[in-house]
This record gives sequence, C-alpha cells and structure tokens, in this order.
Amino acid sequence: MIYDIRLRIGTDYPGTVGEAQHVLRIRPRGDFGQRVEALALAVDPRAERSEATSDFFGNDVERLRLRRPHRRLAVEMRARVTVEREAPSFADTPPLAAAIATAETSRDLSSLAPAHFRGESRAVDLVAEVADYARPSFADDGPSGPACLDLARRIQQDFRYEEGFTDTGTDVATAFSARRGVCQDFAHVMIAGLRGLGLPACYVSGYLKTDPPPGQPRLEGVDAMHAWVMAWLGPETGWLGFDPTNGIVAGDGHIVAAIGRDYADVAPIAGVVTTAGSQYSWHAVDVIPLDETHTS
Repeated sequence: MIYDIRLRIGTDYPGTVGEAQHVLRIRPRGDFGQRVEALALAVDPRAERSEATSDFFGNDVERLRLRRPHRRLAVEMRARVTVEREAPSFADTPPLAAAIATAETSRDLSSLAPAHFRGESRAVDLVAEVADYARPSFADDGPSGPACLDLARRIQQDFRYEEGFTDTGTDVATAFSARRGVCQDFAHVMIAGLRGLGLPACYVSGYLKTDPPPGQPRLEGVDAMHAWVMAWLGPETGWLGFDPTNGIVAGDGHIVAAIGRDYADVAPIAGVVTTAGSQYSWHAVDVIPLDETHTS
C-alpha cells in the first residue's frame, strides 16, 4: 500500500519568542516494511540552523535553531510512503517463558536489542497492578503472539478513550487506575504490563490510516499522530506491533515514525524556548491511500 501523509504541527505562544531550539521526530522510518518514496519539510519561521541526523534508536531527527522573533512555530511535513508487511504467523511465536529466557540471555546491544526495552524508563514505571492485569492473557502458556493481541484487546475493551483527562506527563499508575486516557496512555499501560512480566516492549509513534464513515467523504486534518506497541517475541520472530487503542495487530495502515522506550524518547516535537504564559500546541494529520489521492 502507498500512502500520502501530511502532518501539520506547531505551537502558538502568548508572547514573542526571540530564540528557540527544537528537535523533530516526525519523518516516517525506512524499515519495518516501509519505504519513503518522497518527503518535504517546511518550518515557519525558517530555521537559521538545521541538522538532519538520527538518534540511538535509528529515528530520523531534525535539530532546528530559530533566532527570528516569532509568536508561532508551524511545521509541515509531506511524505509518500510504501508499506509492505507480511502478516505475522502467531502460531510460530514462542511461549512467554521462552521469549523471556532468550531476552535475558541475549548479548545483543544494538539500538533495537531487547535489553533496552525490559525495565523501567522515564515515562513507564513497572506497576505491580499493571503486571497482574496483563498476566491472565498469558495464562495458558501458549504462543506469545495471540497473548499479546489478547492483552491489546482487553485494554481496548476495558479503557475509555477520553481526550483531555491525561497529558504527556500522566504516569502509568494514574491512567491505569482511571481506566481512561488516549493512545499514548494505552500504549504505556500495555508496555508496563509486558515489561512487568519480563517481555521486552517498545513505544511506537507514527501515523494511522483511518476510514471515514460509510458514504461520507474523508475530512482534511481531522486525525492526529498515533501510538502503539511493539513486543519482542524471540530472535526468530523479532518485533511485532499491537495497537491497544483499537485492539488490533499493527498492520499496513500503521506507518512508523519513531521507536523508543516510551513517549519521552519519541515526542514529535520538543525543545527549549523562552517565553511566559500558557502555550497552545496543535497538530493535524492526513493519511490518504494513493488511489484516493489520484481520484481526488
């Protein structure tokens, strides 16, 4: 499947910002069954200095320095991405105990090695109650793939999607206790549950293809960036994606932008500015299959 992706993201400030530095992690990755065919990035105001690099986890990063006085930062990214992933064979995934044992004995220290995704991280505490919640999904000691999907489905069923109840600083215990939040919270809860059982799990930030209601046109800019989870299911299987917000396996409609231990590693935009008062951040996403682009 080929997608045209458009992201608009930025911040309105209450006063003039004289100088700012930002880090962007919004480019789609070129692995995990993805290929970036074209990409354009525009920043307003124009950055006096910019550097394209990558971080430890292999995410594409833009580092920007702005010295023009401004009251709004606006970033627009357009990309065309081809996604070709094979459907996972859950029957071949090892039981939980076997996956944990190989993770514990792995000597791999590369960027996506399981060792980096087993313990606590800045935004994911290992809460005992969350591990207890995850444990029943793995009770029969069967293949770990279906068990991870069962956990994702349980989170989708048991938690209520509610914007505004949480923010980017909400901890796992709060979201779990309230049983509500947004995709970031559901991903953090699932990660905490898997890691609490000993299974490596990482946070994925990216873009999700959504469909309008039957008979209705696709509306522009109504979607947002999405978050889901990848679990490491042994060296033969590797990383498989699960979406606890929707209770599904991450498929061809999930386009990966950045991978990390939690949201703190992959925030789409971060940085340092000098200003006073409340800031208003915003973003809008369109993910359109190429055949729809040509039709429109």
